[in-house]
Amino acid sequence: MSTIRAIGLTIAAAWFLSAPAAAQSDADRERAELAKSLVGASVSLQQGLAASERQGRPISAKFEVEHGHLQLSVYTEKGGKFSEVIVDHQAAKVARSEGITESEDLTAARGQSAAMAKAKRSLRDVVDKTVMANAGFRAVSVFPELKDGHPVAEVTVVKDREFKTVAQPLD
Repeated sequence: MSTIRAIGLTIAAAWFLSAPAAAQSDADRERAELAKSLVGASVSLQQGLAASERQGRPISAKFEVEHGHLQLSVYTEKGGKFSEVIVDHQAAKVARSEGITESEDLTAARGQSAAMAKAKRSLRDVVDKTVMANAGFRAVSVFPELKDGHPVAEVTVVKDREFKTVAQPLD
């Protein structure tokens, strides 16, 4: 009985310890796919933020690969309602807009909105500042949050396949 239990614990420990490595390699693959897909995008994250303003106040934005295709997604708020705005990454025009109703997305949008309610700077402003300070890099996402009661935006940039995230104060 103790031998079977020891084997079981060994297998469980090996599986548990390998799970983070598998998750890490998935994240690495997603980032590599995003970096490769961005080569064909002529629109910047800042242009996507500007285009989405017709739908409401931008509260976050990101490039992502969805079902094998590059997509520029911006969360907006207008009149207390949240939307996901998909911006055409070739023409900087709104392709479609959908209300955010799912609990996980809605929770994220509420948190982003709370951070932006305290912000004195726009997301476009902090993305511009980050890109200017990181020559050769391109912004791929911006997410605001409250840290110790202060609004901060996490801006992720990429150059070739090198990603880095920069925190920028919004107040």
